Amino acid sequence: MRIAGYISHPGLKITIFQLENKYILKFESGLFELAFKFRAGGPVNNVDDIYRLADEAFIEAAIGQMKAMRRIHTAALQNLESGDEKEEFEEII
Repeated sequence: MRIAGYISHPGLKITIFQLENKYILKFESGLFELAFKFRAGGPVNNVDDIYRLADEAFIEAAIGQMKAMRRIHTAALQNLESGDEKEEFEEII
């Protein structure tokens, strides 16, 4: 896999990877990553097609998905913390 390019964004790191006959568009923000894979051929034939595909609407939709990931992550951690109450057992002598 090689890095084929970057897309500039103020709040995200957006990287384009190329692997054999696939392109991977990866979004990173803090602890979260979101990746989209596209097969070469058809509408996506080269890196320039990925740049055109990743327009403002696509990036905003990806940000929405990352916000949903953050909510799921936060809820899971809160659920874990609330389940940490230790069960008390009768003392058996």
